[in-house]
Amino acid sequence: MVTLAEVARHAGVSASTVSYVLSGKRSISAPTRERVERSIKELGYHPNAGARALASSRSNIIALMVPLRTDIYVPVMMEVAIAVATTARAHGYDVLLLTGEEGPAAVRRITGSGLADAMILMDIELEDERLPLLHAARQPTVLIGLPADTIGLTCVDLDFTATGALCAEHLAALGHREIAVIGEAAAVYERHTGFAERTLDGLRTTARELGLRLLHRPCEGSYESMDGTLSRIFDERPGTTGFIVQNEAAIDPLLSLLRRQGRAVPEDVSVVAICPDQVATSASVRLTSVAIPAQEMGRRAVELVVAKLQGDASEQVALLAPELTARASSGPAPA
Repeated sequence: MVTLAEVARHAGVSASTVSYVLSGKRSISAPTRERVERSIKELGYHPNAGARALASSRSNIIALMVPLRTDIYVPVMMEVAIAVATTARAHGYDVLLLTGEEGPAAVRRITGSGLADAMILMDIELEDERLPLLHAARQPTVLIGLPADTIGLTCVDLDFTATGALCAEHLAALGHREIAVIGEAAAVYERHTGFAERTLDGLRTTARELGLRLLHRPCEGSYESMDGTLSRIFDERPGTTGFIVQNEAAIDPLLSLLRRQGRAVPEDVSVVAICPDQVATSASVRLTSVAIPAQEMGRRAVELVVAKLQGDASEQVALLAPELTARASSGPAPA
């Protein structure tokens, strides 16, 4: 294993000069820096992480809190996590992945131990119990998601309020007046998870403005639960002609059940989904959808937290504008 002293000998400088090049604590002339960096590359030198952390008071690690619950669509969460990891690596940081449902305990562990220089939090609730600890710790932190109160916080997310509004406007423009929303599992709403609540807010506000009748029903996403949910929707609102689905697991069961009932998509009913493009395009009917920009959210979160580590003290809320792609699943309301 190559040592710092061997790099110094190879570059013809002192060990302290190599250390200063690595830490950036002192100004080193450009020719000397280039010579040291060339030796590091040629010898394949990797600084000891523990010693480097002690010397710089930095771990060069970003903690990513991703509670992997059974009632969320894990592929989207992991796509965000992969984008965070690859972007962080490009900035010289590694990622510590925390997947448990520890909540405040995980925040205390990170802020109290110095394990990570900064944190990125996902699965944000409107009244998230982790937030008071973040305010007190003042460790650089970015949220992927929006709580009810964003004062003093930096957040990035899809604008889910605008997403709900966009879906309702699309169906209204096609003449649909009776719309059912098939949502996430009931537990997601019981936790007041931000993305789900904000989507509903956008849907309800726009439905009132456009004179739509809106019915929202949570769904676990299994074939059996979708069967019961769909039956109740048509029992309560037999004139329903438009569906908005914010539950990836429910999409295939819904399309299958509509087909079994003899309801053609989009001739009899239209379906709009809020889901990744690959889910929308691989369904049995190519779905009109608003995509979840998972990679963009992960990339932006890292860029914001790195800016904080570099001294940017500003707070901001970065909302990504939704884009609806019309495909084969939505059409004019039946006469």
